[in-house]
Amino acid sequence: MRYDCLIIDDEKELADNTRDYFDLFDVKSYSVYGRDEALDFLKENEVSLILLDINLGDGSGFELCKKIREEIDIPILFISARNTDDDKLIALNIGGDDYIEKPYSMGVILAKVKIFLKRFGKSNPSASDVYEDSRISIDKVNKTLTVEGNIKKLTSLEFTLLSYLTDNPGRLITKKELFDNVWKDKFTSDGTLNVHIRKLREAIEKDPQEPSYIVTVWKEGYKFIPEQGR
Repeated sequence: MRYDCLIIDDEKELADNTRDYFDLFDVKSYSVYGRDEALDFLKENEVSLILLDINLGDGSGFELCKKIREEIDIPILFISARNTDDDKLIALNIGGDDYIEKPYSMGVILAKVKIFLKRFGKSNPSASDVYEDSRISIDKVNKTLTVEGNIKKLTSLEFTLLSYLTDNPGRLITKKELFDNVWKDKFTSDGTLNVHIRKLREAIEKDPQEPSYIVTVWKEGYKFIPEQGR
């Protein structure tokens, strides 16, 4: 079976209510309540997106995210009552695409899920298929990044962000533009964007602390500076 969304949360009533709400709006969903049940489900079914709680009765959502990322690359949105910056940074750094605090609005979380489902797997139709220079090669059709001959693994969101930057070389790209065109989501925070930019720099820059490809324009946004444009 194929589902749009898998909800993994040991708060059974909330998980089931979220599932039923999504189903009302044609987002076909399924809910499970623990680590082992989630892994068993994923062996037999396909899903396009996961909502994942951090605290599960039989394990950690962080560890489950790492396990899932070893097998499949789909959007993973963390949902949790834990609201510290450390939790959010861990979630994004291990492969999460977003972090949603509980209690959440059903309407807001549905909007986020629909945005991710619409964007996932779709490339920019106006973009060039390949960016390549002496250090990095980005194949936007097959979604592969190679840096100095080594393949680097990115999440789908990270790849979409990198592709958007390379599609607009040398131009100031504001944070709002990235939210509108990459996340397509007015609810995303600056902190989420900053983490993803840092992860891209760690993947492609010689020195992430002194970036030459993805340059910050203070209080405004970012510029992608191609090698031949320096």
